[in-house]
Amino acid sequence: MTAQEKATDRRTAAAAPGGRHPAGDLTGRVALVAGATRGAGRAMAVELGRAGAVVYVTGRTTRQHTSEVGRSSETIEQTAELVTAAGGTGIAVPTDHLEPDQVKVLVERIDREQGRLDVLVNSIWGGDRLIQFDTKVWDLDLAGGLRMFRLGIDTHVITHHFALPLLIRRPGGLVVEVTDGTTEFNRTYRDSLCFDLTKSVPHRIAFGLASELTEYGGTAVSLTPGFLRSEEMLDHFGVTEETWRDAIAQEPHFAIAESPALIGRAVRALASDPDRARWTGRSLSSGQLAKEYDFTDTDGTRPDCFGYFLDVVQGGKDAGPEDYRESAAPASDGA
Repeated sequence: MTAQEKATDRRTAAAAPGGRHPAGDLTGRVALVAGATRGAGRAMAVELGRAGAVVYVTGRTTRQHTSEVGRSSETIEQTAELVTAAGGTGIAVPTDHLEPDQVKVLVERIDREQGRLDVLVNSIWGGDRLIQFDTKVWDLDLAGGLRMFRLGIDTHVITHHFALPLLIRRPGGLVVEVTDGTTEFNRTYRDSLCFDLTKSVPHRIAFGLASELTEYGGTAVSLTPGFLRSEEMLDHFGVTEETWRDAIAQEPHFAIAESPALIGRAVRALASDPDRARWTGRSLSSGQLAKEYDFTDTDGTRPDCFGYFLDVVQGGKDAGPEDYRESAAPASDGA
C-alpha cells in the first residue's frame, strides 16, 4: 500500500465514527455496493459493514489497475478493508458494469458464496470528467456525452438485470439508486443536457423498480447526497476532511457541504428499517433521512443542502448555510 493510500484509509476511517449513527443491526444480511471505489459508494459500503453486513464492493480501480477516472489513490481493495475494519465483511470484486458477462459472474459468485442478496446499492458513475457545463448541445463533445450515458445509465440497467433475480428470492429486498439531486431540485436545468438526463434517469429507474418489486416485497428508492465532500472534491479545493472549511473562501456554498458518511448512514438506516417500504418509489436525500432517522454527519450536524439551494441559492431567501445546518448533540449507538 502506498503512502497516499494509507493516508486515504486513515482519513476515511477517522471520518466515519463521529456524530450520531442510525440504529440497526444488519448481521446476516448481504449487500452489493456497485461503484464503491470512493466517495458516496465507499461510505455506504462502510456503513453497511458497520452494521454487520457482508458487503461486496465493486469498481474498476484496483491496486493493479486504474480506471479512466484516473485516480489511483482509491481502490476497491481499500474499501473492502474499511468495511471489514468497521465490523462487517468486505469483499472486493473488480467489475466493469458495462460488461454484462462480468456482472453475471459477479452475481453468480454472490449466489454461490452467500445464497442471498438483501441490499443492492447502485452507485456506479465515474463521469464527472465528462460534464460540459454551460455548453449548448450542438457544441458539446458528443462522444463524451454519450459515454456519460453509458457510465451513468447503461451500467445501472445491466446491474439490475443480473442482480435482481437474486434479490427477489427473499421478501424485503432493498434497491438504492444513487444520483445527484432530488426530483424537486432537478426540475431546474443542470446546465448540461447529458448530465441533466443522466442524473434524472435514476429517479425513473427507482420509480419503475418500485412497481416491479412490489409483488416480491421489495423496496426501491433513489437517493442523493448533498454537496459532497468526496476525495475528489477535497482535492479540487486543496483541502482535507479536517480542513474542509478553508475551501469556503473559494466557494461560499461549500459551507453546506457534507461528508460521505452522511449518505452512508442514510443507507444503513433504510436497510435496517423494517418499515422501509413506505419510501418505495420515492426520491430521497441524505439530509432528509438524517432528520427522519435521527442521525448526524461526522461533526454532529444535519446539513440540509437541498433546502439551502432551493430556498437561498435559487429562491433568493435572506439566509445563510448556518441556517440550514441543524446542530445535534453527538450520541453513540455502540457502533
